[in-house]
Amino acid sequence: MFETAELGRKATKREYKARVPSLRQALLAAQERVRHTDFPVVVLFGGVDGAGKGDVVHALNEWMDPRWMVTRTFERPSQDEAERPAYWRFWQALPPKGQIGLLLSAWYSRPLLRRAYGGPEAEFEEALEEIADFEKQLADDGAVVVKFWLHLGKQGQEKRFKRLAKDPLHAWRVTERDWDHWRKYEDFVGAAERIIGRTSTGDCPWHIVEGVCPRYASLHVGGLLLETIERRLAEHEEAHTSLPAPAHAALAEASLDAELAHGRAPTVLAKLDMTQRLEKNAYRTLLATHQGRLNRLQLQARNQKVSTILVFEGWDAAGKGGAIRRMNAALDSRGVRVVPTAAPSDEESAQHYLWRFWRHLSRAGRVTIFDRSWYGRVLVERVEGFASEKEWRRAYAEINRFEQQVTNHGIVLVKFWMHLTREEQLARFHEREQTPWKRWKLTEEDWRNRERWDDYEVAVHDMVERTSTRRAPWILVEANDKLFARIKVLESVCSAIEARVGPPDEPHAPSKDARKEKKRGAR
Repeated sequence: MFETAELGRKATKREYKARVPSLRQALLAAQERVRHTDFPVVVLFGGVDGAGKGDVVHALNEWMDPRWMVTRTFERPSQDEAERPAYWRFWQALPPKGQIGLLLSAWYSRPLLRRAYGGPEAEFEEALEEIADFEKQLADDGAVVVKFWLHLGKQGQEKRFKRLAKDPLHAWRVTERDWDHWRKYEDFVGAAERIIGRTSTGDCPWHIVEGVCPRYASLHVGGLLLETIERRLAEHEEAHTSLPAPAHAALAEASLDAELAHGRAPTVLAKLDMTQRLEKNAYRTLLATHQGRLNRLQLQARNQKVSTILVFEGWDAAGKGGAIRRMNAALDSRGVRVVPTAAPSDEESAQHYLWRFWRHLSRAGRVTIFDRSWYGRVLVERVEGFASEKEWRRAYAEINRFEQQVTNHGIVLVKFWMHLTREEQLARFHEREQTPWKRWKLTEEDWRNRERWDDYEVAVHDMVERTSTRRAPWILVEANDKLFARIKVLESVCSAIEARVGPPDEPHAPSKDARKEKKRGAR
């Protein structure tokens, strides 16, 4: 595979100086056009040590406008990064729409190193599959993903290292770790061949670039990058001029109507027993019991550095806020964050829809509560037509992959759909209208959503069917009775955390000395 990158190709200083002005001008023009589009450009750099990746990135930053570029190099994960799923730091580094990102040693670095040093074959294959899925996700969302592998033969790498080591200004760039990698050159190249063969696709291709001459490598990469961007710009302009502008809402409605027309079999929600209730005395006893249990489990999870993510979806007025408040009353607020999800901001709209949820993943031992979540893509965005049918249909697999990464990291993930009947929702809407401190909760959007009840019910059925997995199941909460719903939520959260960290420590009665101290403090 790498024979074509060991031919000794070079560019003289004269050739380099002659070609750079026109290439730079063309790149700047293309970059300016990208700024006014709805897609980002993600440029990945991999390759052997000493092949000149840094030199090429430096040249691109010099040739183009760095204000509209993101350049990131990934070293070993920091403590902050290690406490989150592995891809968390990569999502943070993605460029927004209209910008270009240059990423060095990104998601390919760890699998390459692990395999070259004898890591398990199965682990390597799983990592490559995860990478391919991630890059497909970016490309499906419109990103231009182009990858450059800078190569040196073993002798060329040795020569480069020795030359750098003799230069007082650059000797620091060659470490004992680099020489260790050089001694395992064949293992690295073997793993690299597998990486390129498995992850070079039509949407996310690899380009192998000879790295003997930094001038040649920079010109070659710059030319290939320009060609890729210009091709995508042409496709983008053609798509926006030749296609009519159908309303996404009309497409979504047609799809939903077609599903409803198939006889309308009962949905998963129709099977719930909505008559379940809880008396107030029983509620008070169970509330105190489970809040105490949750408090002890939170402490236990924090000590074990186990994070918890709670997702609340449901009908308007189904009691999501009330259930969240009862949980917060039991938790140490220093380790809890509630994330209310509304329409995306301009910053969030400039990224993949999952980006804003990745950024909220907490460090180890914390609790994060999402009041509405990434499921908006397959619920409100589907029904209201904010996402095309192609976008929301592929979102099921994207969400499953996201949740798999979260749970693989050891995070406890619990998802609730708060369900109530149409009649109960209407009664609660009228109650809100009559209650001054609740009136603000009721909006025109709530009434409009109610008119699309059947469409939303089909969307919820599909969501549960396609994203309720063994490690991240949906818990459907019968919420016609608020007291019953709150206890079911609390009990479910406690059970999920306990399954991960073990039974909570039993509370201990205060000692005689502690009781005396408490009395003195009270006086």
